[in-house]
Amino acid sequence: MERSTHLQQMYQELGISPDVYARGEEALARLRPRFAEIDAVAEYNQAKVLSAMQKNRVDAACFAATTGYGYNDVGREKLERVYADVFHTQAALVRPQITCGTHALAVALSANLLPGDELLSPVGLPYDTLQEVIGIRPSPCSLREMGVSYRQVDLLADGTFDYDAIRAAINDRTKLITIQRSKGYATRPSFSVEEIGRLIAFCKSVKPDVLCMVDNCYGEFVELSEPSDAGADMVVGSLIKNPGGGLAPVGGYICGTEQCVQRCAYRLSAPGLGQEVGANLGLLPALFQGFFLAPTVTAGALKGAIFAASLYGELGFRCVPEAGADRHDIIQAVELGSEAAMVAFCKGIQAAAPVDSYVTPVPWAMPGYDSDVIMAAGAFVQGSSIELSADGPIRPPYAVYFQGGLTWYHAKTGILMSLQRMAEAGLVSL
Repeated sequence: MERSTHLQQMYQELGISPDVYARGEEALARLRPRFAEIDAVAEYNQAKVLSAMQKNRVDAACFAATTGYGYNDVGREKLERVYADVFHTQAALVRPQITCGTHALAVALSANLLPGDELLSPVGLPYDTLQEVIGIRPSPCSLREMGVSYRQVDLLADGTFDYDAIRAAINDRTKLITIQRSKGYATRPSFSVEEIGRLIAFCKSVKPDVLCMVDNCYGEFVELSEPSDAGADMVVGSLIKNPGGGLAPVGGYICGTEQCVQRCAYRLSAPGLGQEVGANLGLLPALFQGFFLAPTVTAGALKGAIFAASLYGELGFRCVPEAGADRHDIIQAVELGSEAAMVAFCKGIQAAAPVDSYVTPVPWAMPGYDSDVIMAAGAFVQGSSIELSADGPIRPPYAVYFQGGLTWYHAKTGILMSLQRMAEAGLVSL
């Protein structure tokens, strides 16, 4: 029996029909050159991480567990030097005590903004969970409650920066500019490192001492460079996204200037303690190895995103970005047009999961969001969006956001299963 026949039979055992499988193979045939480009970027980034680990002489002593205060944690210190070298920054804070990406951003913002300062977003409304951190939606302990004001400049209709409005918005109180690289729950384009670099250079030409922070979530290792190479004072992200490689069970990172990172460390622990405390609790092997695997894992997720765009784009759905567009993060938005279609799509992703595949995802009032959200994720690490997942707020244009896949093959299976559920519900014609 031919290999392709074996493969098709295996997919049928998983519940994927021959028609859906055939659609997938048609999409895959269009993508071979793109996949080769992704592999080339992954190879470069893999060498970059390897070089940083060798330079910092990572050894078995780095994997020893620490408890309590965590004083003299050699592995923790070397991990942070590895991150700083990979991101080409003066310093890094990489800790399991940072619970998620929103927490990392909250630490970075609250550490570097004081009462009377103003925060500016030149890329429109920030991601939902950051809105309560800032105080756009009222919340205890928000920046607004602490006396930090907020100003926002929306993107132009074509998704580009409104430089005239940004110049007008920067004033004497503007202390920090926050730039969200990924689209979040919006159907705008994500920003390239080059675009972010031009924005940072412009902002600093208007006010040289302004700090620029980039929310780098979902963007790490997608390109050959990072926003820190383009002038960002801080780049911030989550270890259960790209840089954790699927192995990090928790954590976040902040890479940047010595002064910014030191303030973040004081905010995370306590003034006077900073980076000297914070036990690793035996998590360092996973954090080191996950970071080592991250370029390859990210490449698999990117292939899955492009595959989804190719498959659904051919069926007439609006995809952001389109299959042929340059990629700057791992997120693929697909506008499905209805709540029913979002639910069917997410049911397919859930059914393809290695964990909780039997669970039915339903919309619910998730903390930090202003509308019901549906989430599909059967992950080894709860909430890990470098693993196969899809989610979205139940609101027009009813877009679902697909990301992750620890391997390309699993990402492919998830997308095929999503199409299978859509077809079974009569929401798409093959």
